[in-house]
Amino acid sequence: MKEQLQQLAQSLDGEFYTDKTMRILYATDASAYREMPLAVAIPKTKEDIKKLIAFARDNKTSLIPRTAGTSLAGQVVGNGIIVDVSKNFTKILELNPAERWVRVQPGVIRDELNMFLKPHGFLFGPETSTANRAMMGGMVGNNSCGSNSVVYRSTREHLLEVKAFLSDGSEAEFKALNIDEFHAKCEGETLEANIYKNIRSLLSNYENQQEIRKEFPKKSIERRNTGYAVDVLLDTAPFTAGEPDFNFCKLIAGSEGTLAFITEIKLNVVPLPPKETGLLCVHFNNVDESLRANLIALQYHPTASELIDHFILECTKDNIEQRKNRFFVQGDPGAILVIEFKKDTRAEIEVIAKQVEAGMRAANLGYHFPLLFGEDTKKIWNLRKAGLGLLSNLPGDDKAVPVIEDTAVDVNDLPAFIEEFNVILKKYDLYSVHYAHAGSGEIHLRPIINLKTEEGNRLFRTIAEEIATLVKKYQGSLSGEHGDGRLRGEFIKQMVGEKNYQLLRQIKQAWDPQNIFNPDKIVDTPSMNTMLRYTPGQQTPKFKTLFRFYNQDVLQHAEQCNGSGDCRKTHLSGGTMCPSFMATRNEKDTTRARANILREFLTHSDKINRFDHKEIYDVMDLCLSCKGCKSECPSNVDVAKLKAEFMQHYYDANGVPFRSRLIANFTKSAKLGALMPGLYNFAVKNKTISHVIKKISGFAVERSLPTVYKTTLRSWYEKRQKAEGVGGKAVHFFCDEFTNYNDTEIGIKAILLLEKLGYEVIMPAHEESGRTWLSKGLIRDAKKIINKNIATLHPLITEDKPLIGVEPSAILTFRDEYVDLADDDLFEIAKALSKKVFTVEEFIAREVDKGNITAQQFKTEKRNIKLHGHCQQKALSSVAPTEKILSLPENYSVTIIPSGCCGMAGSFGYEKEHYDLSMKIGDLVLFPAVRNKTEDTIIAAPGTSCRHQIKDGTKVIAKHPVEILYESLI
Repeated sequence: MKEQLQQLAQSLDGEFYTDKTMRILYATDASAYREMPLAVAIPKTKEDIKKLIAFARDNKTSLIPRTAGTSLAGQVVGNGIIVDVSKNFTKILELNPAERWVRVQPGVIRDELNMFLKPHGFLFGPETSTANRAMMGGMVGNNSCGSNSVVYRSTREHLLEVKAFLSDGSEAEFKALNIDEFHAKCEGETLEANIYKNIRSLLSNYENQQEIRKEFPKKSIERRNTGYAVDVLLDTAPFTAGEPDFNFCKLIAGSEGTLAFITEIKLNVVPLPPKETGLLCVHFNNVDESLRANLIALQYHPTASELIDHFILECTKDNIEQRKNRFFVQGDPGAILVIEFKKDTRAEIEVIAKQVEAGMRAANLGYHFPLLFGEDTKKIWNLRKAGLGLLSNLPGDDKAVPVIEDTAVDVNDLPAFIEEFNVILKKYDLYSVHYAHAGSGEIHLRPIINLKTEEGNRLFRTIAEEIATLVKKYQGSLSGEHGDGRLRGEFIKQMVGEKNYQLLRQIKQAWDPQNIFNPDKIVDTPSMNTMLRYTPGQQTPKFKTLFRFYNQDVLQHAEQCNGSGDCRKTHLSGGTMCPSFMATRNEKDTTRARANILREFLTHSDKINRFDHKEIYDVMDLCLSCKGCKSECPSNVDVAKLKAEFMQHYYDANGVPFRSRLIANFTKSAKLGALMPGLYNFAVKNKTISHVIKKISGFAVERSLPTVYKTTLRSWYEKRQKAEGVGGKAVHFFCDEFTNYNDTEIGIKAILLLEKLGYEVIMPAHEESGRTWLSKGLIRDAKKIINKNIATLHPLITEDKPLIGVEPSAILTFRDEYVDLADDDLFEIAKALSKKVFTVEEFIAREVDKGNITAQQFKTEKRNIKLHGHCQQKALSSVAPTEKILSLPENYSVTIIPSGCCGMAGSFGYEKEHYDLSMKIGDLVLFPAVRNKTEDTIIAAPGTSCRHQIKDGTKVIAKHPVEILYESLI
């Protein structure tokens, strides 16, 4: 097979991988399953797909179609060739506004499709919680729905036509057919003709019709994805009089790539909804109350009715990003029902909301009824959508597992169903998270189970069996929107009966006689508790790490990644995570991939030092350590922390590279340069000499090198005449290594600004910040620095005299790595100190709120400012204080550039092998925004790396916010 795979790779225009690393990265999705594929293909053309089909057919292997890989039931896990169309099949091909349809390739992201449609007055309705990375091919494969399915139903209802390859390599187009056209399709001996003849034979049979109508889920359940949708096809014109035309798209939706390989999709689009959205966020004492109240809410025709239970709400308390979105929560409710209304005016929504509240109060349901509009609604939906990832935050090996999370019943049956469901769990001393689509009769239910144990593995199966029986009792659907996949496939026979199950097998056989398209899904599925990520009874060693991993170890922290793929969003969706993926669109460069590769080797390595694997190094290489994942990943997977820990152990086995040691020792080299700044600056600016320096150091020759100032900030501070007339207020100023040697003028202006605003500035003696050591993974050295700084500074720093700093990446280490790396005897001190440390912008904003600093202290001329926030500032603090202080002077207008990482990320953008990617990241959002500024617009950037990147990428000099404020002083 190896030789055949090599020949196949050479014949493709796209990429083809058989190496262990890529196979590991595609061995999992967002489900509990793991299976090593034979290979990974990233086709570039339709011809590539055709060649892959021929290869699979000739070599008795299979193809597993994949887009974003966010499947929850193991749909894109298998031992054949994973075919990832997410990178190259991403075009929106055609929009027909008059007929209200759009034609796309399967790799188009749902939210980006709607960005394209919005100016034309349309949208694609179904919205999954993964909509900012979920792709249309996956949404068709799973027949995805979303929170608004009470209005827009599922993808199936919007799927008009599909172009696809059949298993013999022929291309077919599926669309609505009248009765004559349908019978014409049955003529001939082609594979396409055979599948039409097959369905005609099966669904024309009266006994089959009766069996389908008897056994399939109730028609009143909008979300029903049990097996192939023959119940929907039965209700079309050839088989049921007066029904719509036949369309195989109804079957393809929800078929999980098991029948054909989709290359084009034609979708119905709908007019944009009314402009005003209101969310009535009703608080309840428990889930049962919320489900009974849901029936009252549905009488008023909401566009969504979504449940968030207390387990989810508890998880949001520990998530940096989601804590900000809890502003509407009063106390500790047992459940919150988020009821959405869309109308032309707020007044209309307010009237309906009062009626809903009155109805619920009359039934003694609900105790707090906040109604929210505008930007607040986005925060609440972000909170709700983060639910899946947040569930991975549970410390230890017990996790909220996807096993019976997709059951759907008639909404009127939901309260009774959930009551019986919880009785079953209680029998096994289990409890479950409850969240999501109350309005559609589907609650995502996740019991807490440890799949690493034999008992947990048995429970996984037992619960699935018992709940399948309960769902059948209510004639519900075991899958509402997440699909059958590996998880629910073996229960389809129980759900639809033996006769109907054999009918589904005949359909698969007719379409795919050699079983090359995504086998082991829907029919003939292996046991659902096999091929899991975790082997029952698996043993892993205790890991001795330098970083603290609270209530867990380093492996368990990596395992918090459940594969939900939030790190696959693009720059168009905003946020920072993950800059390397945004630029390359390679799965290998996602946060998820880094957690996956670390989990794999820490679990399965046979080495004493399980970190000692070049495969981990290669996948970690393009992590910029931006910290975006620390706040934006709903599972709080801090890959920058994992990378630093990994690098230290990897260096222990393989030595520290010269360049890494050079970068870590930045302070020493800058100190030497400061002795003769003129000579140093001549060397780094002279084209010939700097070229030699860069070549020796391994830096990109295209990159400019930082210069040193004519004096250090500390020297200037110590020699200058002390400011007079400063009041009783004081701050301690952290003289970080970058401000001390390179950005000295910024430090000077920061000190002068603070003094003119009435604050005494004290510069205590201390070590460098340790940032350069941390960035290169030399965390033992960083730990020594950190311990010294904590011991030195903690006696000095108080709430009244806090520690403030200019450079975000340096000062914010006190909130992050200092706490995680401090010696045990300094841990509580480090935590206390972290609460008294601020960026200079945070401090000034706080003083503005107190009334100690006012607009009257600044000039009034008009200024336009574009602000680019620093990555670690966004992750550990906020850009809001910077925006606030820059908006303080009257007539100052601030626009936040919706950029993520600038691409420099400390030394990353200097390194020769990373330079091109660094600039590509800058070009996504930041550089165009800077280049398009008006002549009088000021670019503000708090980070030293960011300002350097802006200068190299656009030739524009960006200013630190304190420079802008200083220059605005009266």
